[in-house]
Amino acid sequence: MFHYQGKTALITGASSGIGEVFAKNLAKRGMNLILVARSEEKLRMLARDLHELYNVSTEVIVADLSRENVAFDIFKTVEQMQLTVDMLINNAGFLNYDPFEQIGIQQDHNQIMVNVTALVDLTHLFIPGMLAKGDGSIINLSSSGAFQPMPYMAVYGATKAFVLSFSEALWAEYQNRGLRVLALCPGPTSTGALVKIFDDGGATPPLQVVTEALKALEAGRSYVIPGLKNYFLANVIPRLLPRSMMVQLLKRITHPRKLLD
Repeated sequence: MFHYQGKTALITGASSGIGEVFAKNLAKRGMNLILVARSEEKLRMLARDLHELYNVSTEVIVADLSRENVAFDIFKTVEQMQLTVDMLINNAGFLNYDPFEQIGIQQDHNQIMVNVTALVDLTHLFIPGMLAKGDGSIINLSSSGAFQPMPYMAVYGATKAFVLSFSEALWAEYQNRGLRVLALCPGPTSTGALVKIFDDGGATPPLQVVTEALKALEAGRSYVIPGLKNYFLANVIPRLLPRSMMVQLLKRITHPRKLLD
């Protein structure tokens, strides 16, 4: 059995979208929360509402995950709060969308810092405490785009492929040591940036993404792609087509010109 009641979850990118839905669902299950994001006002409103509604402890840490060494600041703050993190949800992330040469170097650097560096650093910092008690969970937000290259989102797709590989490796390392590690690989969601690029009316609601993620975590799975259509497009079609053909197909689908038609 997987127990939520009385444990503490730290969620990055908690002020909106999938992160906010994670916060609401975990509070409903009795988990105390540490909410991390840049938007202090949104975080404090969410923390107050969830505390009042579910009588759970809610703490706020305002942090910009694109900064160097920010994970260490978050970890020190958690230590100062004298809290123990039982579940780490590395949800924060963003994408840059354009031909590669038109995206600023700093923009892509920041994208890697948030999507990869902060995620790895936070995982490094919180795993030892979980191992010490032989219990803990980590959910890393990857993407259905992790399974193939993504033209015009080249760095984003590469960061999400990293997260998938990293998470599956840790799942294998720690599955017999009391830790659960899950790569969450959603397709376009109704609150995310990808829905504007892959807008076919089939965006997945964030609630479905979170519900399927928690079910997969409870089942001890290494990754999950919420939604049958997303699973087919991400994990079935790429196995049937040559990689060169698959990436050319995606190039036509994601070309920035199509958004101007």
